[in-house]
Amino acid sequence: MVQPPRQSGNPQGPGENATDTASGRVISGEELLAWRRHQLSLGGQAGDLDWLLDLGGGVRWQSLQALRLHPQRPVRLQRNLAELEQLWGEHLRSAAPLQYLVGICPWRDLELQVAPGVLIPRQETELLVELALAGVDPRTPHRWADLGTGSGCLAVALARCLPQSQGLAVDLSPDALVQAEANLARAQVGDRVQLRQGSWWEPLRELWGRLDLVVSNPPYIPTAVWEQLEPVVRHHEPALALDGGGDGLDAIRQLAAGAAQALAPGGWLLLEHHHDQSDTVRNLLRSGGLVDVEAHHDLEGRWRFARGRRPHAAVPLT
Repeated sequence: MVQPPRQSGNPQGPGENATDTASGRVISGEELLAWRRHQLSLGGQAGDLDWLLDLGGGVRWQSLQALRLHPQRPVRLQRNLAELEQLWGEHLRSAAPLQYLVGICPWRDLELQVAPGVLIPRQETELLVELALAGVDPRTPHRWADLGTGSGCLAVALARCLPQSQGLAVDLSPDALVQAEANLARAQVGDRVQLRQGSWWEPLRELWGRLDLVVSNPPYIPTAVWEQLEPVVRHHEPALALDGGGDGLDAIRQLAAGAAQALAPGGWLLLEHHHDQSDTVRNLLRSGGLVDVEAHHDLEGRWRFARGRRPHAAVPLT
């Protein structure tokens, strides 16, 4: 499953050169449209193929639509049709996510590197960044953390939006930390984010009581639901980042239980969760000692996020 094709970007120009023509990277619009029809006859979803043409071939969605009116126009591809056909065929054969096959995933205003072993960032998680930044003065230094960083998408976004602050990105998976480090470096914010390996709050123990802002998109899908997910997710994306245990709340219980100790007085914890867990998650945050607990919708109007803060009065540490 992929995100919708991007709706912005520069249209393809008509320019071409001899090398591109010889390599098959400059073709006519008619040829591209005929190729697209043939690939869809083999299977798959039109939106997924258009995503591949965009991110893998460099043919923006607007340009593809324009070719329907002007099929005589030449199109310059980043990969030739044989390469794109190979990627599409692998996707149809194995249900491998196109993001892994291409190696990138558009997210927010970024193009993140992704690879097997790391969760592919979802569009709804972009809202977690907006919730985290609400009311935060980017000119004021803060200490923030991203727990379960995966590809590093949240860490990259926060580091870019909070240039005066220092961040920490935590993950249990070494593969995830390698990918997060690459994306932080690519965004030129690696010097402001420390990477820590371990489980949830534990790698930050020396900073407990001093974290102003913590975000997390933990595994929250109940095991029985995860076992029924489509193969493109279940067979390829890491269960460590998706399977939240019997009721999906194993990780969220740990995050909620440790929040009042780890957060600074007045510090916020923001979580993403399953669409039917809102009441339970808010109760867990309150039971963990947080106040001002709130629920927030995702892009489709479902309760998807929760946040709460540590009271300004000190919470005794055990």
